Amino acid sequence: MVDDKLAQLNVLIIGKTGVGKSTLVNSIFGESITEEGLGKPVTQKIHKIEKMGMPISIYDTPGLELGGNNSADNLLKEMVKLVRTCNTSGDQSQMIHCVCYCINTLLSKIEPAELEFLKNFIEKTKKYNIPIIVVLTQALQKNCVTELKREIEQEKLSIVQVIPVLAKDYHVDGQGIIKAFGVDKLIDIMFSVLPDDQKDTFAAIQMSNLDLKQKAAYKAVKIAAAAAATTGAVPIPFSDAALLIPTQVTMLMHITTIFHIPIQKAALTTIATMAIGTMGTTFIGKTVVSNIFKMIPGIGTVTGGAISATTAAFLTTALGNAYIKILIKISKGEMRVSD
Repeated sequence: MVDDKLAQLNVLIIGKTGVGKSTLVNSIFGESITEEGLGKPVTQKIHKIEKMGMPISIYDTPGLELGGNNSADNLLKEMVKLVRTCNTSGDQSQMIHCVCYCINTLLSKIEPAELEFLKNFIEKTKKYNIPIIVVLTQALQKNCVTELKREIEQEKLSIVQVIPVLAKDYHVDGQGIIKAFGVDKLIDIMFSVLPDDQKDTFAAIQMSNLDLKQKAAYKAVKIAAAAAATTGAVPIPFSDAALLIPTQVTMLMHITTIFHIPIQKAALTTIATMAIGTMGTTFIGKTVVSNIFKMIPGIGTVTGGAISATTAAFLTTALGNAYIKILIKISKGEMRVSD
């Protein structure tokens, strides 16, 4: 896997025991991040779960029980202290970037104690401007989901959105399967509220929304094309194309990281070199376009340089977009990495 030095992403998951937090997290990221027994305690009831080689930390509250006011109060204090410590550190890599509050929809109404807990958490952490998403887990019964969603929205809480989710297919005896839904929408919402540095990390790590990966990858192509245009704006005969290769290799590395596919840097360098290092068609195209413009009186070499920049950006964009299409095929199992 190409290391693109993705920014650290930290997510706080809140919910009662058995609400389906682990299933939700593992569904988003496509692998068992929250396996039982993993994670180190950071408070009495909050655990920090990390996965080797992935720049993400999940803060989990496995023991959220609201049966007694005292235990709820203690947990609330621990969570608020955690948020305060992380988000006043001044270190972006330590901050909590998003909160998912999970509520089980098998009951059509939210418990008064849980609603009070949620309100208190929002009130005590609002100064830190952390986006909070309420996730309605195990959303099997449409009527219950609709009623619970309406009840929460009527509270006018300072949350991003209420998202119903069924994180994995549910088998109903004698009636078939209820297909999983909602995870892709949750991913879209999470992506939209994360800081810019964490967006690429989330797009790369999540495995349930291929469209999001494409969106992040096309952004990387756009940035690389702008950089290539800057290089191409200085017309250096027969050598300017070679100067694009580092920019294009960086772009390919970034796209590879976003798609979470194991392709080595050496292979990406070869791709960029073959695409642009052959020179022939590149310079024929640039020479023809530049000379056409130079035939127009008063335009001269400045326009030639501008066309060079345009060509450089076009070549980089074409390479990036073609590479994205290939990785989409690999992600869908329609093509192998070796191909």
